[in-house]
Amino acid sequence: MSFVIEASGLGKQYGRRWALRDCTLAIPDGKVVGLVGPNSAGKTTLLHLAVGLVSPTSGSIRTLGANPGEGPVQLGRVGFVAQDTPVYGKLSVAQHLRMGAWLNPRWDPGIAASRIEQLGLDPRQRAGTLSGGQRAQLALTLAIAKSPECLILDEPVASLDPLARREFLRSLMEIVAAQGISVVLSSHLIADLERVCDYLVVLVGSRLQVAGEVSDLLSSHHRISGPRRDASGLPPSLEVIEESHTGKQSTFLIRTSDPVHDPAWTVRPVTLDDLVITYMSRQANTSERTRRPQLKVMS
Repeated sequence: MSFVIEASGLGKQYGRRWALRDCTLAIPDGKVVGLVGPNSAGKTTLLHLAVGLVSPTSGSIRTLGANPGEGPVQLGRVGFVAQDTPVYGKLSVAQHLRMGAWLNPRWDPGIAASRIEQLGLDPRQRAGTLSGGQRAQLALTLAIAKSPECLILDEPVASLDPLARREFLRSLMEIVAAQGISVVLSSHLIADLERVCDYLVVLVGSRLQVAGEVSDLLSSHHRISGPRRDASGLPPSLEVIEESHTGKQSTFLIRTSDPVHDPAWTVRPVTLDDLVITYMSRQANTSERTRRPQLKVMS
């Protein structure tokens, strides 16, 4: 199996602060990956490490089987759209395309021209006068027209209104369908990720919490409720992610590969939103001194 991103013990430290720590994961090629977590979780740091903008403090990372940013060939294999979807305000749309062609040896002028026409952008218009959605689409066009094997997008829709977000994600999925490229997309917007992603990575507090196929994660997590009991009394095959208790009832969010046979339990499925929020809350409520061991990550 080939991997779009492989990390082992990966960490990045700025001064005394760890922006990312002890990150080990292997994301299979050919996926649309949702990278989710709260602010300062380490999402942008992981993406910057994956494209070679920064170097690790500890551990290692490989993107498409090579060291990130290792020469022009590797740079050409990865398309990157940064968090603020950067474009040059004083340059026209056409000038952006000419710059892209000059900088990228695998530039596809046909893709660039057809997308600009499809989006209804005036090639003579300066980027600084475009709407937020139009600038995001222009940045995506520049990333796509370089003919990458992988797209890495750092919260490209965070500042867009719902209609612009929908159009951006629709364009993205058309690109994936047409070119079969891998995508790693970070976002706070779980509903958007649920529509387009088939693989999920959750970062909280600079540490990896869980990763895997969305379908596998949802099928292996359940919310169970029944007569009050302590978590230590549950079968060892049930990993407790979250628990709550009333006087007579206990409710657990569990992770297991085995079916829950105990008739005393009411078993309910979880949504992607439930899953992400639970892992984020679990980590947020754990102090550094009492932090639980990190979960085994399924790739």
